[in-house]
Amino acid sequence: MKIGVLGTGTIASAVVRGIARDGHDILVSERSADNAMRLAATYDCVRIETNQAIADRSDLLLIGLMAEHARHILPELQLRSDQRVISFMAGIDLQELSTLIAPATASAIVMPFPGIAQGDSPVMALGDKDLVCDLLGTRNRIYMMQNAQELDAYLCAQAVLSVAARQVEQAGRWLSQRVVDADQGDAFLRDLIGSSLLAAPNSADLIEALNTPGGYNQRLRIYMEESGMTDALHAGLSDLEKPA
Repeated sequence: MKIGVLGTGTIASAVVRGIARDGHDILVSERSADNAMRLAATYDCVRIETNQAIADRSDLLLIGLMAEHARHILPELQLRSDQRVISFMAGIDLQELSTLIAPATASAIVMPFPGIAQGDSPVMALGDKDLVCDLLGTRNRIYMMQNAQELDAYLCAQAVLSVAARQVEQAGRWLSQRVVDADQGDAFLRDLIGSSLLAAPNSADLIEALNTPGGYNQRLRIYMEESGMTDALHAGLSDLEKPA
């Protein structure tokens, strides 16, 4: 496809890296110039253009702007009715996107993670499943949302990633004071948790498998739950549901 990318921040740049091997012609905007120049220098299929040149020459537009910037930039572009648009922006739903990019078609909202650059990454999406899967599904796992409310809930819940990473980091720091090779300890914990979660049918089954009476995992989990871990997590997630 002829793909235009408006905005080359962390996520949009990761998407470009992930799809650059697929034979597309990719135009990236001058915004985040350092990232754009790195992409163009790395991939022969990537070129830097102005926003309007990207709009003129692309069949599919990927929007990686901040929402507040998009509301000013997108209405100024001359788009075509045969163009499709995928947004990576939180805070702008498909209905508002349709207004901003008319007469182009607001096809999907996609929420990738930086790991999409390497592939084998989960991707949240709402909208045109076929288009999203054609673009990103070969190397990644696509999780389609049923409606905007479901996407909002997933966006809140995915924030547990930072919480989990912090807990692993802190456990690694505790371990580093007791072992010779701190880096090996951190690598072991990440390997253990990542592989265990992926191998289990679901999280509840993994917890049950680790629920040996009096075992280390059971004892620490009970201690953390009694210290208010679960209540704090639920309260934090519910707070994310409130308008910013």
